[in-house]
Amino acid sequence: MSDLQRRMKDLADQVRLHRHRYYVLDQPVLSDAEYDTLERELRGLEAQHPELADPNSPTRRVGAPPVDAFEKRRHAVPMLSLDNAYTEAELREWEVRWRKLAPEAEPSYAAELKVDGLSLSLRYEGRELVEALTRGDGETGELVTENARTIADIPLRLPAEAPEALTVRGEVFLSRKRWEELNRERDARGEARFANPRNAASGTMKQLDSREVAARGLSFLPWQVLWGGGEALDHAASMARLGAWGFGVMPGHAEGDLAAVLAFIEGQAEARLRLPFDTDGVVLKVLDAAVQQRLGATDRVPRWAIAFKFPATQVTTTVLGITWQVGRTGKLTPVAELEAVEVAGSTVRRATLHNVDELARLGLKVGHRVFIEKGGEVIPKVVALVPGEAARELPDPVIPAACPVCAGEVGKAEDAEVAIRCLNPECPAKLAARLLHFGGRSALDIEGMGDALAEQLVASGRFQQPWEVFSLLQEPLQGLAYLAGLDRMAEKSAQNLLSGLDSARTKPLARWLHALGIPMVGARTAELLAEAHPSLEALWTTDEQRLQAVEEVGPKVASALLAFRALHPELPGRLAELGVRPAPPEVRDRGGLPLSGEVAVVTGTLPVLSREEAEAWLKRLGAKVTGAVSPKTTLLLAGEKAGSKLAKAEALGIPVRDEAWLRGLESNRL
Repeated sequence: MSDLQRRMKDLADQVRLHRHRYYVLDQPVLSDAEYDTLERELRGLEAQHPELADPNSPTRRVGAPPVDAFEKRRHAVPMLSLDNAYTEAELREWEVRWRKLAPEAEPSYAAELKVDGLSLSLRYEGRELVEALTRGDGETGELVTENARTIADIPLRLPAEAPEALTVRGEVFLSRKRWEELNRERDARGEARFANPRNAASGTMKQLDSREVAARGLSFLPWQVLWGGGEALDHAASMARLGAWGFGVMPGHAEGDLAAVLAFIEGQAEARLRLPFDTDGVVLKVLDAAVQQRLGATDRVPRWAIAFKFPATQVTTTVLGITWQVGRTGKLTPVAELEAVEVAGSTVRRATLHNVDELARLGLKVGHRVFIEKGGEVIPKVVALVPGEAARELPDPVIPAACPVCAGEVGKAEDAEVAIRCLNPECPAKLAARLLHFGGRSALDIEGMGDALAEQLVASGRFQQPWEVFSLLQEPLQGLAYLAGLDRMAEKSAQNLLSGLDSARTKPLARWLHALGIPMVGARTAELLAEAHPSLEALWTTDEQRLQAVEEVGPKVASALLAFRALHPELPGRLAELGVRPAPPEVRDRGGLPLSGEVAVVTGTLPVLSREEAEAWLKRLGAKVTGAVSPKTTLLLAGEKAGSKLAKAEALGIPVRDEAWLRGLESNRL
């Protein structure tokens, strides 16, 4: 056997193994991107050397044989897989291929998000749901009808205008929020966590007790209709009809030529991270059903569809070490040092482990292989160990007995607190982290205030508090000379930093309150405090009762603020000496605005607007926006998956509105 044949056999064996682990055992040890790399290499070698290709190669089949826990049944029409594309060039090559087979056809597509879940085929007869089959190996699936009946997005009976018989195919999935809730429940019971929502959905559909399936809260989105009876609706019309009959509607979709689809893909690359479910790509389908029928399929994939895959958001890698970071409050955060890996288009070498309890829950040790994901977060996190890793004999991680930076005492600030903290008030790492927060984008947004500069400013011993950096402006030439003398700080960079400091002196009071790093005072609370106390002097002299009268300021926030004031009683005067004059909140006449006097909360996923955009619109229309539903709330703006805030608003009799209503108000105002 030649080296090439051995490589092809090895690749085929690996693909079979990982398909079995993914489709049957629900215990993948590779990320989707790593698996795709293996399969693509095998397909490429088979294409280059067809004489060496195995007739029983795993590339000739879809999925893997189903488990024996359910009755097996053949699909009337095979559930094929999809070819994948990773670049614009590969999409254009696919378009060239299918147009050779149908040169007169219009290159018009339907594009929709590819939900990461479990494929399901639903058969209706007499407009009643009679059969639900998993994909299985594409030819034969598992009969899971009773489980499918528990999913709210799957109609059990279709309306009279629906045909007597049809088949609907789509994806069963678990929302990110529900996945997190289930994992918390499993933590409490001491059970292993679900590594990701896809595994949770797949495992749930294979439960023998449909009552357990109902408790998990699965969802379903359709992506294909087999009409039968000569019907030939295009894809968009088919999905619209299913939506009218009670099926879920895909939140991200587009129609048009390849340029329109590429624009849609570009828009979804970041927007998908804010969706309530996981998606790993966009599926393109030739829009015209007649053209689809003419193009047909190979023994593996339809010629009229392809999946464009986004860079992976969850991958596997190896933990090379565990280090500890010290935050601005002294909190010690364990960080996994990783073998470099690509996640969502960037190289990742570190991932947060949050706290000591999370480290223990994961059972993580140096040398373990782990799943990491980026999701909507900037810093990747470790999700779970790869199955089988927990059994390996590896040394336990070392929990610091002293601060790793200053060697000071560590402990817990409160009895109920999970985190351990450096208790040394003069720890340089705490000051550096406070400086970073102080100059960060959500606070004073001071250009050039990065990690390296913060560490050098602290190391110089010149500053004991973040706001002391404004002393550099009191003698500008000396300040410029000092900064220019720092490592990797040219004169131009030093001048930019001084300009940034100068403009920050009069930034809004709310930004200043957030920048100070007062415990429990985030950006929203800072805004509410600034509205109630329009100067730092006023806030520093008010009493606890008046503090708690501010929306969302309870006893804990008031106590934290009073403690900070006690530590820095001179702060308003010191800032004035440094030339700092925070701008008070704008006083706007809201009397003539349509939402004047309303106290609004935004919840759920809106069709178009982000939560921040919706809140800005509400404020522009005169409403006061808060983060929690309370008896003071007069309006809830709700989108999909609204959750507990919606339930609380309904219980309190608070009016609930949607985005269309808000858009109508905004249009009338304009």
